[in-house]
Amino acid sequence: MAQSDLDLKEMALKEDLKFYFMNPCEKYRARRQIPWKLALQILKILMVTTQLIFFGLSNQLVVSFKEENTIAFKHLFLKGYSGVDEDDYSCSIYTQQDAYDSIFYVINQYKQLKSISLGTLGYEHEGSGLKICKQQYKKGTMFPSNDTLNIDVSTETECTVFKPQELPGKKAELKLNSSFFNLEFYRLIQVDISFKLKGIALQTIHARELPDCYAFQNTIIFDNRAHSGKIKIYFDSDTDIQECKDWHIFGSVLQKNTQYILVFDGFVILSCFASLILCTRSIVLALRLQKRFVNFFLEKYKRHVCHADRLEFINGWYVLVIISDVMTIIGSILKMEIKAKNLTSYDVCSILLGTSTLFVWVGVIRYLGYFQTYNVLILTMQASLPKVLRFCCCAGMIYLGYTFCGWIVLGPYHEKFEDLNTVAECLFSLVNGDDMFATFAQIQQKSMLVWLFSRLYLYSFISLFIYMILSLFIALITDSYDTIKKYQQSGFPVTDLHEFLKDHGSAGYRKEQTSMPFICCCRRQQSDDNLILIN
Repeated sequence: MAQSDLDLKEMALKEDLKFYFMNPCEKYRARRQIPWKLALQILKILMVTTQLIFFGLSNQLVVSFKEENTIAFKHLFLKGYSGVDEDDYSCSIYTQQDAYDSIFYVINQYKQLKSISLGTLGYEHEGSGLKICKQQYKKGTMFPSNDTLNIDVSTETECTVFKPQELPGKKAELKLNSSFFNLEFYRLIQVDISFKLKGIALQTIHARELPDCYAFQNTIIFDNRAHSGKIKIYFDSDTDIQECKDWHIFGSVLQKNTQYILVFDGFVILSCFASLILCTRSIVLALRLQKRFVNFFLEKYKRHVCHADRLEFINGWYVLVIISDVMTIIGSILKMEIKAKNLTSYDVCSILLGTSTLFVWVGVIRYLGYFQTYNVLILTMQASLPKVLRFCCCAGMIYLGYTFCGWIVLGPYHEKFEDLNTVAECLFSLVNGDDMFATFAQIQQKSMLVWLFSRLYLYSFISLFIYMILSLFIALITDSYDTIKKYQQSGFPVTDLHEFLKDHGSAGYRKEQTSMPFICCCRRQQSDDNLILIN
């Protein structure tokens, strides 16, 4: 009786295992189980992608409004701005008179903002107005002609503020004529001018969306740290989207469009929530089935199941779908709040929706993996990933060595080697064969020793990484691909789980084929597709 119960238990376990590792179409043919998860994933792909497109178009309006306002501010407040930044700074000045003119030009433009600006801009009445601060060394003396210097390197900062309501009066004139603006350039480090403006984006109305209110924190920095005779002028505009305190929009079309999008977002949340429940349920059932198999294997064969067979029950695609669903639900809720103008977290929402859409489309590979022709990519990536990671660790040490060497040696002579981040990007471009001639040609020939070193440095790096390291990297992936093709022809290595299921036929599942509403589940001719891995 005990042996008979064990056989029945084994038969039931084999049937459950065989059914678990079937694809959705085989499950339908075996037990007429409708592939709800497959249908839901297809529907979710369409809905999530449509939602992302709508949000992307809306976010594009926000980005364009920020960029256009930043350009407008530069033309409004920077004297002589040409429309193109000189480098990482906007423009530069070379005389004392230019410095005074540029500072007073900002004050004058701020004073006349409402009469000269083309945008919907205004002052922030609760703010600090126009704040000007100068940072300088403490008093000292400097005589370059005699090579003498006597200066206190400790710094001091002085500030003055111009309120919007004070600018037309005499109080502002007294401040402008005060000793604060008598700049001693030999000890001046920098001058900071900061002010905050408000604006309303009306272009969203044309896209049938509610408008946003913006706060622009603008900062103009006159940088004289180098004391080289050139003052660099930096302009930075930090944009913050705020809730409009009191707004009234008239027009039924605008209101209805907002309601339709909110309803659509609600359906996206429901579909993702249903997908989350189904995938979580599948993982829980898989863990239970794994526990049954491990216990039975230990009971009958007196040994433990290997780690690889245990991982066969953990479907990584379900984990990916669950993460995608959670991110889509949170992102959709944020999107609904943004649409209703209760929140303004565009960046957080875009990261969540963009990443979730990426995971949704990557998850489609799971269903393509049921066919041998499409499964090669997945199996090759799985087989080559450990070797590629180990190889990248070794190659990364060489790459970091070249990065630090190029930064310290070529940094003073080449703009692409001025900081570590730029060096890493430049070397990565060279590995991909981009911008090679420009990198060679832009090295300054002020030092023959450095020029010769740069040639040795660049030639050795390109030869090592392109001809050796990159070729070995491709060879690792090619070797994994050849191994997978060999396994598909001669069979994959048999594990305990494969051996346990090998003798169990699926005759008990086969039923007469009937018409089905799903084209993908139509019976296919038997081919070599049965050579793929179980999971």
